[in-house]
Amino acid sequence: MSTRALSSVVGVALLTLVAVLAASVVGATAFGAAPAGDDPTRTAFELQVDADANRITLTHSGGDAVSVADLRIRVRIDGEPLAHQPPVPFFATTGFVSGPTGPVNVAGDERWTAGERASFELAGTNAPLPGEGSEVTVALYLDGRKLATLETVA
Repeated sequence: MSTRALSSVVGVALLTLVAVLAASVVGATAFGAAPAGDDPTRTAFELQVDADANRITLTHSGGDAVSVADLRIRVRIDGEPLAHQPPVPFFATTGFVSGPTGPVNVAGDERWTAGERASFELAGTNAPLPGEGSEVTVALYLDGRKLATLETVA
């Protein structure tokens, strides 16, 4: 029995396997399929900023509920991150006026569901503060993955 013929069959089988795996990865990427274990949350948010009151309001406008304990919020004003970012949930913390509303308040609901608003006010001890015409960007992270990036002009 010749081992040369067996080597050719094994080589062709390995090349076929590599080609199929490569095609699967390219196909999944082209069609936007998420890798296994990376189930994106289907949730939408809206952002409003009141520059006169230094108030940022986020509205959960539809989709899956979000666990507030697993949520992280990062705010930028004209591209510059706030000196003090809001911990979630909170009631009183450096850089913010006490008593945020909605699910970001420590006394609020642990699940942020569609239709609920969360609002917090930046204190004068935080910087930069939004002024008229400032670009405000809020990034929401859930379990370390970016859930949404929202932008508006104050």
